[in-house]
Amino acid sequence: MKKLVRSRGAMLAVGLVSVGAIGVATRTMPPQAHASAERYSVAVPLPAQTRPAPAALVQAINALGGGFQGHVGIAVRSIDDGWVVGHAMDRRMPQQSVSKLWVAMTTMSAIDEGRLALTTPVAITRSDLTLFHQPIAYLMKDGVFNTTVGDLLRRALTMSDNTANDKLLNLVGGPVAVRDFIASRGLGNIRFGPGERLLQARTAGLSWKQEYSQGNAFAQARSRLDPNVRRAAYQAYVADPPDGAGAGAIADALARLHHGMLLSQQSTAWLLDTMAHTRTGRARIRAALPPGWSVAHKTGTGQDLAGRTAGFNDIGIITAPDGKAYAIAVMIGDTARPVPERQQLIQTVVSSIVAVHG
Repeated sequence: MKKLVRSRGAMLAVGLVSVGAIGVATRTMPPQAHASAERYSVAVPLPAQTRPAPAALVQAINALGGGFQGHVGIAVRSIDDGWVVGHAMDRRMPQQSVSKLWVAMTTMSAIDEGRLALTTPVAITRSDLTLFHQPIAYLMKDGVFNTTVGDLLRRALTMSDNTANDKLLNLVGGPVAVRDFIASRGLGNIRFGPGERLLQARTAGLSWKQEYSQGNAFAQARSRLDPNVRRAAYQAYVADPPDGAGAGAIADALARLHHGMLLSQQSTAWLLDTMAHTRTGRARIRAALPPGWSVAHKTGTGQDLAGRTAGFNDIGIITAPDGKAYAIAVMIGDTARPVPERQQLIQTVVSSIVAVHG
């Protein structure tokens, strides 16, 4: 079998991105915001690798990635020792709701800069509704749900609520603001798409209409499409996803977050604690953790078509009882394998880390 695992420690190319070049400096910001923007205008390298990756883990990841029937990217980074192993780490896979993490980080950055606060009031109306999973829609009374930025963050991260996420996206300045955040932190091979409505509509072969946010309207409109139209749209999405990201870049970003290189100490702690309460994906990373281990993570799952799924993912930071941590990203970009097999792949990656930890 061709060896697909390679160390990224020596290959971590860090671009120097000027704040002015991405337009951040043109925004009106309080004095403390300028200090924050200056701090992150140059991406700081991750700590150097201090020991080699465990050979048993290299072999396990090679076997798992190479043996799975479908497109899969895997990356595991030791946050303490700096080594990285993986399979197809640089291939962009559909993120789906994994991309909610970048919206959350952009929001927390706005909080660090004083432009928002966790307590900032927000009103959700019917015009804010998106599609698919949006439990916040059932909380509306007389067409309005009054909440806060902090509550929306919690719902977007732990419940993967699409409406909560897209409302935050609008508050911080839309997709351009999130792309600016990704670029200014030097996160590399991570794309951010056009938002939930447009992304899902294009994946299905539809043009978005706000009426699709009500009930089962989106699914009904999708079912009426010419199968060839839908198949072509699906194939175009998985071939070059506008929200695509490499598993290696995601693992690097998680390590940077853990090291406090992306947000303030307070925002970092709040974000990781919130991710530790994620309710989705109970049969993915979390299912393989022994007692005493913990995880802060975000899942992502795309649309199905004829047994295929455009994105079946889990990414996060797992921490051993002794405090050592690992950033992990398992991105299944397109596969027709049954869901239990996908879940088992993610669980086996985690089990392989646990096995070599001691």
